[in-house]
Amino acid sequence: MIPVYVLIFFVFLILVSSIKILKEYERAVVFRLGRVLKGGSKGPGLIILLPFIDKMKKVTLRTIVHDVPTQDIISLDNVTLKVNAVVYFRVVDAEKATIEVEDYFYATSQLSQTILRSVLGQSELDDILSKRDKLNLQLQEIIDAHTDPWGVKVSTVEIKQVDLPQEMQRAMARQAEAERDRRAKVIAAEGEFQASQKLADAAEVLSKQPSALTLRYLQTLTEIAAENNSTTLFPIPIDLFKPFMENMAKNPDAIKQLTNKGNTNEDTKKGEDK
Repeated sequence: MIPVYVLIFFVFLILVSSIKILKEYERAVVFRLGRVLKGGSKGPGLIILLPFIDKMKKVTLRTIVHDVPTQDIISLDNVTLKVNAVVYFRVVDAEKATIEVEDYFYATSQLSQTILRSVLGQSELDDILSKRDKLNLQLQEIIDAHTDPWGVKVSTVEIKQVDLPQEMQRAMARQAEAERDRRAKVIAAEGEFQASQKLADAAEVLSKQPSALTLRYLQTLTEIAAENNSTTLFPIPIDLFKPFMENMAKNPDAIKQLTNKGNTNEDTKKGEDK
């Protein structure tokens, strides 16, 4: 005959094994004689299982961060790349994640790798490097559509790193350098054009005010004399002789008298020399 304390101990073990406590982020899918109990998953908190009849599968609802291994990808313009990504997903239906797929984590991982190669293989290199946000959204939508029957929600997909071949990196460096040179030349040409416009405007203003041009000559002469202690040949503005020329034009007789006087002086000098 079995002692009473052995029976009590055996009953205690059965009761302990039938009582389960689930955390806030955990759910339990209960199978009773191989069939899922109606009502979906159980938890969180205290749940009671029938000994030897009920079996429990525990599922976590927390977001899982999965690092997709590096994939070899050939882009649409035939460039070989090595790309890896990170996928954020979580279980939203514990019953589907248990029944519809054997291992939802492994299935999501393999699906992410396949779709990553497929989507990036249909994109050109420039799009992969410059339009990551668009590609990330496209990857998230495709993966989430495939994992929805499993009760798995893919919230975010991010392309983490893109490794280019060395020859492609050198080609892109030369392209970037050529682009910088082009911008520098364009900026220099625009500066010359603006400077020529300003000089033309200044010349127009000075042509209307001859005295301003004379003042500018004198100012330039002052600056040159202050910087260098040397002899400077500076052209005399023709405007200084303009009044004399106008007077001569008004009095042609004065010009003849000066000419005759000059000839008389010359003849006198020749006579003295003889």
